[in-house]
Amino acid sequence: MLTLSLYNSYDPKKLHEAHLRAIARAAPICYAFDFHLALVGFPFETRKPLEIAGEISKSTTIGESGKYLLELAKTNKFHLLDFPKLGFPPQFGQVVATTRKPDENKNISSLQLAERALRGESFMLVVGLGRHGLPKEIFKLAKYHLDITDGKRISLETCTAIGSIPAKIRTLMEALKWPKKSC
Repeated sequence: MLTLSLYNSYDPKKLHEAHLRAIARAAPICYAFDFHLALVGFPFETRKPLEIAGEISKSTTIGESGKYLLELAKTNKFHLLDFPKLGFPPQFGQVVATTRKPDENKNISSLQLAERALRGESFMLVVGLGRHGLPKEIFKLAKYHLDITDGKRISLETCTAIGSIPAKIRTLMEALKWPKKSC
């Protein structure tokens, strides 16, 4: 299982338009590339993913008016998580902090992650929303750090990263499945 996790670094007490746009943009990407979508620390009144998907779909034109968020919710691929105190739920697999500045001791390449995912390992790739990205405690908590630009250390705008991460990982996984031709 591969999960794209949006970590709320904006405001833990009030839901903002930026939250809703990020969710609406992430849903079609997750749906297209067969990722789960998890929201961490979002201030929703209800904790029911299908209800939240329904509410968001009423207020967006993104992703065919929220169609893909609803599909994720209907297939149990849309998750709501509290801020982690001691860690993320284990069913999501290894936690991977996405960053342009990975700790060399925790660095994992896109190719390594794709190879391991093909072997059945689960990963939760955490993207920070907001100007400050992920808090330091998430970098400490994460087993791995991923620079989706694989060493180029290029800072990507949040929505660009949301699109790039699943697309690159799934493309690498598909390429690894292709038969190798002998020369």
